[in-house]
Amino acid sequence: MLSNILRRVTPSLVSLRFFAMSAEQKADIETKIKDDKVVVFMKGVPDSPKCGFSNAVVRIFEIHGIDFTAHDVLEDDDLRENIKEFSDWPTIPQVRCDWSTIPQVYIGGEFIGGCDIMIQMHQNGDLIDVLKDAGLRSLVK
Repeated sequence: MLSNILRRVTPSLVSLRFFAMSAEQKADIETKIKDDKVVVFMKGVPDSPKCGFSNAVVRIFEIHGIDFTAHDVLEDDDLRENIKEFSDWPTIPQVRCDWSTIPQVYIGGEFIGGCDIMIQMHQNGDLIDVLKDAGLRSLVK
């Protein structure tokens, strides 16, 4: 079945990897997430996002007046792959497509999701409640 899926996916978009981050790498990610109330693993930095999805997440937090810590996964290939494994965000089994898992947003130490989830939560007002639960106050009423 996997071979049938791979035949239909453009090879340049697919990276195969045996998932086995070290205990040290896992602890590093856990520390990054616990050190701040809002953490975004993104492509680029808030002042210069390198993809539209990362840019959208940055703009949503700007609208809400929320400061956050960003980690540029383009600067660290191990972090880029390990954060996907850490969150265990569902994708095609054992196939990680770069476009499917970044950015990743953590609020209050909890994995929230990516751009699509953030947009939905912003539009329906749920983001205000999630921020409040993390001890943060949104500028959006």
